[in-house]
Amino acid sequence: MLLHQGIGLDAYNKMPLQRAVHAVYECCYSVSLAADLARGRPYANHDQLFRRADALLFALGEDSIDSILQAYPDIGRRPGSEKSRAEQCAVFDERPEMMAALEGAAARYLEHFGFGFVMFVNGYSADDVLAAMTDRLHNDRDTERKIVRNELAKINRTRLDRMLGPEGGYDNW
Repeated sequence: MLLHQGIGLDAYNKMPLQRAVHAVYECCYSVSLAADLARGRPYANHDQLFRRADALLFALGEDSIDSILQAYPDIGRRPGSEKSRAEQCAVFDERPEMMAALEGAAARYLEHFGFGFVMFVNGYSADDVLAAMTDRLHNDRDTERKIVRNELAKINRTRLDRMLGPEGGYDNW
């Protein structure tokens, strides 16, 4: 869960630099991206901020992308979760055999590419995620790195949108 939710673009534009960096870091897991985005304020609208965030993400080096990927949990787990597979199945309302299939595919993906699988999964079932992971195992490394950046951009936009909330933000900020 994000600490900064629904703050509104005006409030984000007016935040002290350190707080603005922290708010964006929660969304993207990159200090350099968060700092550069915060230093680019003020933004006239959400779309301008989203486009700048995308440009900064796509300009990052591969080492920075690898660092971001380290912050993402394994498929089917929430960050910091130490729950067993059975407990995870109950949390995610998934079949144990599906969770095992996802774990196996994630292990093959990691072995094949050397980094963990990431996908913008909102609206997708576990079957969809497994199919996408299986399909993406056929990619070469360069193609997969491009796909990963696109998936990270989708995730960042969703999180930034949640951070900003509706135009004007909520009254509590």
